[in-house]
Amino acid sequence: MTGRHAGPRSNANANANATADGGTAGAATDTADADGVDEALEALRAGEPILVHDAADREGETDLIYHADAVTPEAVARLRNDAGGLVCVALGHDVAEAFDLPFYGEEVDHPAAEAHELGYDDRSSFSLTVNHRDTYTGITDNDRSTTIRALGEAAAAPADTDFADQFRVPGHVHLLKAAPDLLSQREGHTELGIALANAADLPPAVVVCEMLDDETGEALSPADARAYANRHDFAYLEGRDVLERLG
Repeated sequence: MTGRHAGPRSNANANANATADGGTAGAATDTADADGVDEALEALRAGEPILVHDAADREGETDLIYHADAVTPEAVARLRNDAGGLVCVALGHDVAEAFDLPFYGEEVDHPAAEAHELGYDDRSSFSLTVNHRDTYTGITDNDRSTTIRALGEAAAAPADTDFADQFRVPGHVHLLKAAPDLLSQREGHTELGIALANAADLPPAVVVCEMLDDETGEALSPADARAYANRHDFAYLEGRDVLERLG
């Protein structure tokens, strides 16, 4: 791992080449984007992380994404150091339903849960927070890896999983519940990640974590996120690439 979060800012030329919707100019980039989904699917199958930027007119954020099965303690360290956002596990809607996991905002009886006005979507995907019962505090890299990998295993065989026997609430891993119809209904990182897991023939459980900029405190720009991906040889996708291929 090099540096904190995304490391040094990319140079001005990289930023100048960024388009308004997060892509970069040039035929070479267009060709790379055309092959990017296949590259990302292979990376997920190999247990490698990928980067996905949703859209400039949505959250405008790039998430570092792993399949849940691949999240070792070292991967948790990369998520918190190189990404820096909230480490969440997105589950497919049917899996979440099998575990009786609600949308959090629909379950909380408190005035603060009312009248949400999200600028980028109709609702949040947040569900419960969990720790695996074999963890201690739940927050260490080892503990979060234990919880996340167990969620990946559970997503592979929900009918054989007693969720309450394995996990306790509250915890340090935030769960996200995908929309029933995925990308035809919602275009968030939850759905983008689950759609990619499905296309890779992997269980519907992925880790998503927003990439933040240490200098500005804002979301890492698409140009800088792409530069980070290039430095580490990770696949980078625009949300539109996933929508065109899998939506």
